[in-house]
Amino acid sequence: MIALLQRVTEAKVVVEDRITGAIGPGLLALVAVEPGDGPAEIVKLGDRILRYRIFADNAGRMNRALVDTGGGLLLVSQFTLAADTRSGLRPSFSTAAEPAEAERIFGQFVDYCRQKHPSNVETGVFGADMKVSLTNDGPVTFLLRVSRD
Repeated sequence: MIALLQRVTEAKVVVEDRITGAIGPGLLALVAVEPGDGPAEIVKLGDRILRYRIFADNAGRMNRALVDTGGGLLLVSQFTLAADTRSGLRPSFSTAAEPAEAERIFGQFVDYCRQKHPSNVETGVFGADMKVSLTNDGPVTFLLRVSRD
């Protein structure tokens, strides 16, 4: 599984002129599911996102995690993160999970994050044409990838 994690002051997803998810200060995570991802990857990535120390402590150092701040988490499925871009001028999506499998795993990932961070987890709509807007705080952006061991 792959996540592009962005610290935000606010973020939202709009589908067909309707806000489907919105948060204030917290994290926006664009998430891709790869073939073979399952429960172990859900736990690894979920725990990393929730515990990744990218919020300032009292000394201004990145030493606090989302679970420490109680901020929002906006999860958005984005299969294009799994694209193979190593050659050519057109990405290949053969490295992304099939849509039905990706939707199932992404749904389980959302459930896991809601269980571990019940205060504020929002989502987009899987497979929809989503308009994502955000104010990146910093800017602070990290690419996280967990793999099968």
